[in-house]
Amino acid sequence: AGCPRTEPLSGSGQEPLFRGADRYDFAIVIPAGTVECFWQFAHQNGNFFFSYEVQRATGIGNSRNILATASDPNGLQLGVSQHMRGQINFLTKEPGFYQLCLDNQQNHFGFMQVYLNFGVYYEGVDVENKQLEERKELNDTLEAIGVSIRKLQLNIFHMWRFYNFARMRKGADSFLLESNYNYVNWWSMAQSCVIVLSGVLQLYFLKRLFNVQSSSKQTC
Repeated sequence: AGCPRTEPLSGSGQEPLFRGADRYDFAIVIPAGTVECFWQFAHQNGNFFFSYEVQRATGIGNSRNILATASDPNGLQLGVSQHMRGQINFLTKEPGFYQLCLDNQQNHFGFMQVYLNFGVYYEGVDVENKQLEERKELNDTLEAIGVSIRKLQLNIFHMWRFYNFARMRKGADSFLLESNYNYVNWWSMAQSCVIVLSGVLQLYFLKRLFNVQSSSKQTC
């Protein structure tokens, strides 16, 4: 299993702990009989999301189901999904690298192309300070504007997630339409060849039925 991993920074404590992005969306090809894993760093009390869509599959049966799992830094499994598309969402309880794996071991004869969208976001609201923040919203105009902006950014982020999910569905439908188009063309061509061949054979056998061999002696 391959495990791409983004390493944390090693240096002064003034620098942020994580050097990668908080969210990713890309497509990956998983060969037959293999497992592909990814590692995403998350702080405590973050909202982790992981969604996937199998865009195309090859091999016998063309099954588009794939096993997706998510585990915490200690190896404890947090979610499982075994479908052509799915989502795994959970709250991060401790900082560390969370593992996401896609298992294509059931398909021994073909690869799968899977579109991924995963990451973590932080709402930045503590339950203990909720009443204090509400008072600041009422008494401080700048604080109210800042809270509104953060809410707007969070709503825009969720819109981006829905957009990526729609793009995953569109890509999968496009590959399915292309596959069906090629299947119909090849099947029509094969049927046309069979029809032409059967017509030629029928003419050949009918001609043989009426083919009379002439005798060597001529009659008067």
